[in-house]
Amino acid sequence: MESERKIIFLVDDNGTNLTAGKEILKNQYKVYPILSARIMFDLLEDVIPDMILLDIEMPEMDGYEAIKRLKVNPKFWEIPVVFLTSKTDMGSELEGLSLGAIDYVAKPFSASLLLKRIENHLFTEWQKMQLRELNDHLEEKVQQRTEQIVNLQNAMLSTVANLVEFRDDVTGGHVTRTQNYLKLLVDELLREKLYAEETSAWNMDYLVPSAQLHDVGKIAISDTILNKPGKLSPEEFEIMKTHAAIGVTIIQRIEENAEEHDFMKHARLIAGGHHERWDGTGYPLGVKGKEIPLEARLMAIADVYDALISVRPYKRPLSSDEARQIIRNGKGTQFDPVLVDIFLTLSFFPSD
Repeated sequence: MESERKIIFLVDDNGTNLTAGKEILKNQYKVYPILSARIMFDLLEDVIPDMILLDIEMPEMDGYEAIKRLKVNPKFWEIPVVFLTSKTDMGSELEGLSLGAIDYVAKPFSASLLLKRIENHLFTEWQKMQLRELNDHLEEKVQQRTEQIVNLQNAMLSTVANLVEFRDDVTGGHVTRTQNYLKLLVDELLREKLYAEETSAWNMDYLVPSAQLHDVGKIAISDTILNKPGKLSPEEFEIMKTHAAIGVTIIQRIEENAEEHDFMKHARLIAGGHHERWDGTGYPLGVKGKEIPLEARLMAIADVYDALISVRPYKRPLSSDEARQIIRNGKGTQFDPVLVDIFLTLSFFPSD
């Protein structure tokens, strides 16, 4: 059928050449004889050909200028262009190919040779199209599969985090709230372009979600201590403090049985470092200042703020203003002073 034929634009300012070229091609292709590059661009607004056979030496706009315009236009740059020209020197041929032409056929040309070259190039373009479609299909399948795996992993990790929170029944909603606070702190840190070198290495898709495992080590703490209705004794507090190191161990075991992943890296650093203090008096390692991972320093503020404003059997919930003042007082001792300043500017914390 005529509609199934490939479309060829034959562009030449010589009417005799157009007539001869159409006679050669008309039995196999739908041919558009075109007298100038300007007319070609007008026609391109309505018809996209499968190939353009383009003369070089034409008035108004020569073939070199025409192909330059084709190749910078997203609508036309993929159209294969073959130069048909009487310019046979190597320099002209090299220039044409350098500008993006797929072939360079000298006039006068053999009918059988021209047909074979067109056939070969169109077949190559068809193969390229098939490969693009296959690649797009594979990418879609991989993306779908990846999303399924990520959703499954997130569901499993969320279940673990919820299990910890379920056992620690005095901190309901803590995981979700601290994630929200952490996100606000991170967003402001990025907006202010502070600690830019450290944050440039972060994978933002995984940083905040990884915080849900910050207390995963509590899964190994006795219910007697975890749910004690009063304040912990010094001995009990020492046991409770081990949850940070236990959390690191749990996450490391997951990492040993899986490929290296930014989610687990962020989770390990947050779990192990969110109880460290800027002055070095925290736990489990007693590191200080910038030795504490930045994501853990951020989580420390989110974690303490939520603990301060939340109900506990041994204390009343503080107001946001009271909690802000305690964190302000911890600037440079418990908390990173730069991060405290960021915390105090956030709109979700009422002003004093």
